[in-house]
Amino acid sequence: MKSANGINLTMLCDFYELTMGNGYFVSGMQDRMTYFDVFFREVPDGGGFAIAAGLEQIIDYVQNLHFDEEDIAYLRGRGIFDEEFLEYLRNFKFTGDIWAVPEGTPIFPREPVFTVRAPAIQAQLLETYLLLEFNHQSLIATKANRICRAADGRAVLEFGSRRAQGIAGAVTGARAAFIGGCAGTACTVSDQIYGVPAAGTMAHSWVQMFDTEYDAFVTYCKAYPTNAVLLVDTFNTLKSGIPNAIRAFNEVLKPMGITKCGIRLDSGDMAYLTQKARVMLDEAGWTDCTITVSNSLDERLITELFRQGAKIDAFGVGERLITSKSAPVFGGVYKLCAVEDGDGNIIPKIKVSENVGKITNPGFKKFYRFYNRETGMAEADYICMHDETVDDSQPLEICDPQARWKRKTMENFRAYEMMVPIFQNGELVYKLPTLKEIKTYCAYQVSTLWPEVKRFDYPHQYYVDLSPKLMALKDKMLSDAGHKAE
Repeated sequence: MKSANGINLTMLCDFYELTMGNGYFVSGMQDRMTYFDVFFREVPDGGGFAIAAGLEQIIDYVQNLHFDEEDIAYLRGRGIFDEEFLEYLRNFKFTGDIWAVPEGTPIFPREPVFTVRAPAIQAQLLETYLLLEFNHQSLIATKANRICRAADGRAVLEFGSRRAQGIAGAVTGARAAFIGGCAGTACTVSDQIYGVPAAGTMAHSWVQMFDTEYDAFVTYCKAYPTNAVLLVDTFNTLKSGIPNAIRAFNEVLKPMGITKCGIRLDSGDMAYLTQKARVMLDEAGWTDCTITVSNSLDERLITELFRQGAKIDAFGVGERLITSKSAPVFGGVYKLCAVEDGDGNIIPKIKVSENVGKITNPGFKKFYRFYNRETGMAEADYICMHDETVDDSQPLEICDPQARWKRKTMENFRAYEMMVPIFQNGELVYKLPTLKEIKTYCAYQVSTLWPEVKRFDYPHQYYVDLSPKLMALKDKMLSDAGHKAE
């Protein structure tokens, strides 16, 4: 797999992945089976949930893992790698197993979103790219979902390419924004590559190119009569922009029988201007003319605009979406949770820390989501060992593992296993959905969350519990670690 500038993305790894790989090799541990979990610790913006994204790009990466001769020559030149290890890399490919939640799934802190089972060197080399793609796209999908929920059914277009952090930030960022709920993007190449609908009309420079604002609007209406969205704030929105737009609509579109058109505002007092614009357009008979606004918007500004009575039909959201400006880091981590001994027995591993939030859940795991059979709403998630099953015909008591005194009894629920096989023995076994299917799946899954979980401020704490078997294992390993430290 090559990047846009021809770099072999296998080399997009932290250098310690290679030094550890070399160490495993010379120690005879290269074939030892390991288990790594990917999870995150906190929801961005203090939200109630996040959206998983990036799986398709991770699949492409895993399928194309390899080292070119120039990569091996570079590593040899560092003078620290064993020659037999470099020969091993010459024929390198992924042969392990991966489980993951489907893209578009609402996810919660500390539950395994990916589990990688693979020989030590292979598993270690996945860390950087897997986290890079998961963290970035999940961050943008989560932010987009917040913004789209604030828009309350009105279209949101992603406008952020010019403010994105690099090429991938713009291109896969637009893809993630679409998963999260955006209707489209201004980024043309994201449409070409991924099928994210690209849209756009004019910039202020179009208006400035003509002798008059009116000439600019008439020319554009003639060129694009079925998509005439005019930017009306280049000079004076109420005194010239909207009157000239109405005049152009009357002279060009009305004789053609076209009533579908729009205006866009990119500056000024949006609440006030959109109210005035709506009155002016309606009085002129253009009741179907839409009003789109842009300019440094996010979910909180959109909510405030509606509180002030703004008349808006669609939003163009740029820098605060594509960079998730208010919370620019998604803290996904990649942690060893188990290894296999020579007989294939799974030996759980745990990371202990004085920072309680950094203590990991040990062992090879999976998790269920419990849906109420009557309402269809998601009630809780349940992390358990890989060999456990949930009998959803019987009541089950769960609690908040961060506050175990908070308990509730689950009844009349359906248990759904959330992680699905992606790779088995190095072969892809997962049928990739289309991007539109992922978007639809995401919207449905978010609809199963109670409104209290979806609040922007102080959301309800969604239950993510550990099974008694997993909790007992964790408690024992913590106790054992404490004794070893004495």
